[in-house]
Amino acid sequence: MAKKRIGKVFTYLFLLCLALIFLVPVFYVFYNSLLPKRYIGTFVSPDIWSLDNYKELFSKFPILRWYGNTALSTVAVVAGNIFFTPLAGYALARLRFPGRKVIFLCLMLSMMIPGQLVLLPQYIMMAKAGLVDTLWAITLPYLSQSMFIFMSRQFFYGIPEELEEAARIDGLGRFGTYFRIVLPISGVLLATIAIFNFTGTWNSYLVPSTFISSADKYVLVVGLQTVNNQHFQQENLTLAGVVLLSFPVIGFFMFTQKFFVQGIATAGLKG
Repeated sequence: MAKKRIGKVFTYLFLLCLALIFLVPVFYVFYNSLLPKRYIGTFVSPDIWSLDNYKELFSKFPILRWYGNTALSTVAVVAGNIFFTPLAGYALARLRFPGRKVIFLCLMLSMMIPGQLVLLPQYIMMAKAGLVDTLWAITLPYLSQSMFIFMSRQFFYGIPEELEEAARIDGLGRFGTYFRIVLPISGVLLATIAIFNFTGTWNSYLVPSTFISSADKYVLVVGLQTVNNQHFQQENLTLAGVVLLSFPVIGFFMFTQKFFVQGIATAGLKG
Protein backbone atom coordinates (compact mmCIF):
# COMPACT_ATOMS: atom_id res chain seq x y z
CA MET A 1 0.00 0.00 0.00
CA ALA A 2 2.81 2.39 0.88
CA LYS A 3 4.50 1.78 -2.47
CA LYS A 4 1.23 2.45 -4.32
CA ARG A 5 0.73 5.73 -2.46
CA ILE A 6 4.30 6.82 -3.17
CA GLY A 7 3.80 5.89 -6.82
CA LYS A 8 0.60 7.97 -6.98
CA VAL A 9 2.35 10.93 -5.35
CA PHE A 10 5.17 10.84 -7.90
CA THR A 11 2.65 10.44 -10.72
CA TYR A 12 0.67 13.48 -9.58
CA LEU A 13 3.85 15.51 -9.12
CA PHE A 14 4.99 14.59 -12.62
CA LEU A 15 1.62 15.53 -14.13
CA LEU A 16 1.62 18.79 -12.15
CA CYS A 17 5.08 19.71 -13.44
CA LEU A 18 4.03 18.81 -16.97
CA ALA A 19 0.91 20.97 -16.67
CA LEU A 20 2.97 23.89 -15.38
CA ILE A 21 5.33 23.58 -18.36
CA PHE A 22 2.42 23.87 -20.76
CA LEU A 23 0.85 26.72 -18.78
CA VAL A 24 3.99 28.87 -18.69
CA PRO A 25 3.42 30.38 -22.20
CA VAL A 26 -0.22 31.11 -21.29
CA PHE A 27 0.74 32.92 -18.09
CA TYR A 28 3.56 34.73 -19.90
CA VAL A 29 1.25 36.14 -22.58
CA PHE A 30 -1.47 37.08 -20.10
CA TYR A 31 1.02 38.72 -17.71
CA ASN A 32 2.69 40.78 -20.42
CA SER A 33 -0.67 41.85 -21.85
CA LEU A 34 -1.20 43.76 -18.60
CA LEU A 35 2.02 45.78 -18.92
CA PRO A 36 2.92 48.97 -20.78
CA LYS A 37 5.19 48.42 -23.75
CA ARG A 38 8.40 49.48 -21.99
CA TYR A 39 7.95 46.84 -19.27
CA ILE A 40 7.26 43.83 -21.52
CA GLY A 41 9.56 40.91 -20.73
CA THR A 42 10.35 42.12 -17.21
CA PHE A 43 8.94 41.36 -13.77
CA VAL A 44 7.36 44.42 -12.21
CA SER A 45 5.17 45.28 -9.25
CA PRO A 46 1.44 44.55 -9.52
CA ASP A 47 0.90 48.30 -9.12
CA ILE A 48 1.97 48.70 -12.74
CA TRP A 49 -0.44 46.08 -14.06
CA SER A 50 -3.46 47.53 -15.83
CA LEU A 51 -6.10 46.86 -18.47
CA ASP A 52 -5.03 49.83 -20.58
CA ASN A 53 -4.00 47.63 -23.51
CA TYR A 54 -7.44 46.06 -23.62
CA LYS A 55 -9.16 49.43 -23.24
CA GLU A 56 -7.14 50.79 -26.16
CA LEU A 57 -8.09 47.84 -28.36
CA PHE A 58 -11.79 48.14 -27.56
CA SER A 59 -11.78 51.93 -28.02
CA LYS A 60 -9.95 51.96 -31.37
CA PHE A 61 -11.32 48.82 -33.03
CA PRO A 62 -14.74 47.08 -33.22
CA ILE A 63 -13.62 44.15 -31.11
CA LEU A 64 -17.13 43.28 -29.92
CA ARG A 65 -18.43 43.15 -33.48
CA TRP A 66 -15.52 40.90 -34.47
CA TYR A 67 -16.29 38.70 -31.49
CA GLY A 68 -19.92 38.49 -32.55
CA ASN A 69 -19.03 37.58 -36.14
CA THR A 70 -16.60 34.90 -34.95
CA ALA A 71 -19.03 33.45 -32.42
CA LEU A 72 -21.90 33.37 -34.94
CA SER A 73 -19.91 31.61 -37.66
CA THR A 74 -18.21 29.23 -35.22
CA VAL A 75 -21.42 28.19 -33.46
CA ALA A 76 -23.14 27.61 -36.83
CA VAL A 77 -20.27 25.48 -38.16
CA VAL A 78 -19.93 23.45 -34.95
CA ALA A 79 -23.70 22.87 -34.74
CA GLY A 80 -23.81 21.81 -38.39
CA ASN A 81 -20.99 19.32 -37.97
CA ILE A 82 -22.41 17.90 -34.75
CA PHE A 83 -25.77 17.32 -36.46
CA PHE A 84 -24.93 16.41 -40.07
CA THR A 85 -21.64 14.52 -39.90
CA PRO A 86 -22.77 11.81 -37.41
CA LEU A 87 -25.89 11.29 -39.53
CA ALA A 88 -23.78 10.81 -42.65
CA GLY A 89 -21.29 8.60 -40.82
CA TYR A 90 -24.11 6.48 -39.39
CA ALA A 91 -25.62 6.02 -42.86
CA LEU A 92 -22.27 4.90 -44.28
CA ALA A 93 -21.70 2.53 -41.37
CA ARG A 94 -25.14 0.93 -41.10
CA LEU A 95 -27.24 1.41 -44.23
CA ARG A 96 -26.79 -0.82 -47.26
CA PHE A 97 -27.56 1.13 -50.42
CA PRO A 98 -26.17 1.22 -53.99
CA GLY A 99 -23.10 3.40 -54.38
CA ARG A 100 -22.18 3.36 -50.68
CA LYS A 101 -18.60 2.28 -51.37
CA VAL A 102 -18.24 4.85 -54.15
CA ILE A 103 -19.43 7.62 -51.83
CA PHE A 104 -16.97 6.50 -49.16
CA LEU A 105 -14.15 6.43 -51.74
CA CYS A 106 -15.01 9.98 -52.84
CA LEU A 107 -15.04 10.98 -49.17
CA MET A 108 -11.56 9.56 -48.67
CA LEU A 109 -10.27 11.25 -51.82
CA SER A 110 -11.68 14.61 -50.72
CA MET A 111 -9.69 14.33 -47.48
CA MET A 112 -6.47 14.09 -49.51
CA ILE A 113 -7.04 17.42 -51.26
CA PRO A 114 -5.42 20.40 -49.47
CA GLY A 115 -7.99 22.94 -48.38
CA GLN A 116 -6.12 25.73 -50.18
CA LEU A 117 -6.83 24.10 -53.54
CA VAL A 118 -10.60 24.27 -53.15
CA LEU A 119 -10.69 27.93 -52.08
CA LEU A 120 -10.84 29.20 -55.67
CA PRO A 121 -13.79 26.99 -56.72
CA GLN A 122 -15.54 27.87 -53.47
CA TYR A 123 -14.94 31.56 -54.07
CA ILE A 124 -16.41 31.30 -57.58
CA MET A 125 -19.47 29.47 -56.23
CA MET A 126 -19.98 32.01 -53.45
CA ALA A 127 -19.53 34.91 -55.89
CA LYS A 128 -22.16 33.48 -58.27
CA ALA A 129 -24.51 33.07 -55.31
CA GLY A 130 -23.83 36.64 -54.17
CA LEU A 131 -22.51 35.52 -50.80
CA VAL A 132 -18.96 36.89 -50.96
CA ASP A 133 -18.23 39.35 -48.15
CA THR A 134 -20.93 37.80 -45.96
CA LEU A 135 -20.74 35.38 -43.04
CA TRP A 136 -22.61 32.85 -45.17
CA ALA A 137 -19.48 32.41 -47.29
CA ILE A 138 -17.45 31.17 -44.31
CA THR A 139 -20.29 29.12 -42.84
CA LEU A 140 -22.26 27.23 -45.49
CA PRO A 141 -19.36 25.30 -47.12
CA TYR A 142 -18.18 24.03 -43.72
CA LEU A 143 -21.40 22.80 -42.10
CA SER A 144 -20.32 19.23 -42.91
CA GLN A 145 -16.68 18.21 -43.24
CA SER A 146 -15.24 15.01 -44.65
CA MET A 147 -12.87 14.28 -41.79
CA PHE A 148 -15.68 14.24 -39.22
CA ILE A 149 -17.90 12.06 -41.46
CA PHE A 150 -15.06 9.54 -41.68
CA MET A 151 -14.49 9.77 -37.93
CA SER A 152 -18.19 9.19 -37.28
CA ARG A 153 -18.34 6.20 -39.62
CA GLN A 154 -15.42 4.50 -37.89
CA PHE A 155 -16.91 5.23 -34.47
CA PHE A 156 -20.31 3.74 -35.32
CA TYR A 157 -18.66 0.60 -36.64
CA GLY A 158 -17.54 -0.01 -33.06
CA ILE A 159 -21.10 -0.05 -31.71
CA PRO A 160 -22.56 -3.59 -31.63
CA GLU A 161 -25.43 -3.99 -34.07
CA GLU A 162 -27.22 -6.18 -31.51
CA LEU A 163 -27.89 -3.03 -29.46
CA GLU A 164 -29.76 -1.47 -32.37
CA GLU A 165 -31.55 -4.69 -33.26
CA ALA A 166 -32.92 -4.87 -29.72
CA ALA A 167 -34.21 -1.30 -30.07
CA ARG A 168 -35.93 -2.14 -33.38
CA ILE A 169 -37.55 -5.19 -31.79
CA ASP A 170 -39.00 -2.81 -29.20
CA GLY A 171 -40.60 -0.85 -32.04
CA LEU A 172 -38.09 1.93 -32.73
CA GLY A 173 -37.47 2.87 -36.34
CA ARG A 174 -34.11 3.73 -37.86
CA PHE A 175 -34.24 7.39 -36.82
CA GLY A 176 -35.59 6.55 -33.38
CA THR A 177 -32.77 4.05 -32.86
CA TYR A 178 -30.21 6.63 -33.94
CA PHE A 179 -31.48 9.53 -31.83
CA ARG A 180 -32.56 7.58 -28.73
CA ILE A 181 -30.00 4.76 -28.56
CA VAL A 182 -26.91 5.43 -30.67
CA LEU A 183 -26.48 9.18 -30.22
CA PRO A 184 -26.72 9.22 -26.39
CA ILE A 185 -23.75 6.82 -26.13
CA SER A 186 -21.71 8.80 -28.67
CA GLY A 187 -20.65 11.57 -26.32
CA VAL A 188 -16.95 11.01 -27.00
CA LEU A 189 -17.56 11.39 -30.73
CA LEU A 190 -19.66 14.56 -30.39
CA ALA A 191 -17.23 16.13 -27.93
CA THR A 192 -14.27 15.36 -30.21
CA ILE A 193 -16.03 16.85 -33.23
CA ALA A 194 -17.00 19.94 -31.23
CA ILE A 195 -13.51 20.53 -29.81
CA PHE A 196 -11.64 20.11 -33.09
CA ASN A 197 -14.25 22.01 -35.08
CA PHE A 198 -14.49 24.90 -32.63
CA THR A 199 -10.71 25.29 -32.44
CA GLY A 200 -10.24 25.09 -36.20
CA THR A 201 -13.08 27.49 -37.04
CA TRP A 202 -12.35 30.03 -34.31
CA ASN A 203 -8.66 30.24 -35.25
CA SER A 204 -9.17 30.06 -39.02
CA TYR A 205 -7.49 32.91 -40.88
CA LEU A 206 -7.12 31.87 -44.53
CA VAL A 207 -10.80 31.26 -45.27
CA PRO A 208 -12.23 34.43 -43.64
CA SER A 209 -9.49 36.63 -45.09
CA THR A 210 -10.29 35.22 -48.56
CA PHE A 211 -14.06 35.68 -48.47
CA ILE A 212 -14.46 38.74 -46.20
CA SER A 213 -13.23 42.21 -47.18
CA SER A 214 -15.35 44.61 -45.10
CA ALA A 215 -13.84 45.54 -41.74
CA ASP A 216 -17.20 45.38 -39.94
CA LYS A 217 -17.60 41.75 -41.07
CA TYR A 218 -14.16 40.55 -40.02
CA VAL A 219 -13.85 37.62 -37.67
CA LEU A 220 -11.63 38.16 -34.66
CA VAL A 221 -8.44 36.56 -35.98
CA VAL A 222 -8.56 38.62 -39.20
CA GLY A 223 -9.39 41.82 -37.34
CA LEU A 224 -6.56 41.34 -34.86
CA GLN A 225 -4.17 40.69 -37.73
CA THR A 226 -5.07 44.11 -39.14
CA VAL A 227 -4.34 45.56 -35.70
CA ASN A 228 -0.95 43.85 -35.72
CA ASN A 229 -0.22 45.21 -39.21
CA GLN A 230 -1.09 48.74 -38.16
CA HIS A 231 0.73 48.60 -34.81
CA PHE A 232 3.50 46.15 -35.62
CA GLN A 233 5.90 47.53 -33.01
CA GLN A 234 3.34 47.73 -30.21
CA GLU A 235 3.78 44.31 -28.68
CA ASN A 236 1.51 45.19 -25.78
CA LEU A 237 -1.51 45.48 -28.10
CA THR A 238 -0.52 42.30 -29.93
CA LEU A 239 -0.30 40.35 -26.67
CA ALA A 240 -3.67 41.68 -25.51
CA GLY A 241 -5.12 40.57 -28.82
CA VAL A 242 -3.65 37.09 -28.39
CA VAL A 243 -5.35 36.79 -25.00
CA LEU A 244 -8.70 37.94 -26.43
CA LEU A 245 -8.37 35.38 -29.21
CA SER A 246 -7.22 32.49 -27.04
CA PHE A 247 -9.31 32.51 -23.88
CA PRO A 248 -12.62 31.46 -25.58
CA VAL A 249 -10.87 28.39 -27.02
CA ILE A 250 -9.40 27.50 -23.63
CA GLY A 251 -12.77 28.06 -21.96
CA PHE A 252 -14.59 25.94 -24.53
CA PHE A 253 -12.12 23.09 -24.12
CA MET A 254 -12.46 23.20 -20.33
CA PHE A 255 -16.26 23.17 -20.68
CA THR A 256 -16.41 20.25 -23.12
CA GLN A 257 -13.68 18.22 -21.44
CA LYS A 258 -16.12 16.77 -18.92
CA PHE A 259 -18.38 15.61 -21.74
CA PHE A 260 -15.34 14.11 -23.44
CA VAL A 261 -14.50 12.15 -20.29
CA GLN A 262 -18.14 11.11 -19.82
CA GLY A 263 -18.18 9.89 -23.41
CA ILE A 264 -15.12 7.73 -22.76
CA ALA A 265 -16.77 6.26 -19.67
CA THR A 266 -20.04 5.62 -21.51
CA ALA A 267 -18.16 4.03 -24.41
CA GLY A 268 -17.86 0.94 -22.24
CA LEU A 269 -21.50 0.20 -23.08
CA LYS A 270 -20.45 -0.57 -26.64
CA GLY A 271 -19.00 -3.89 -25.56
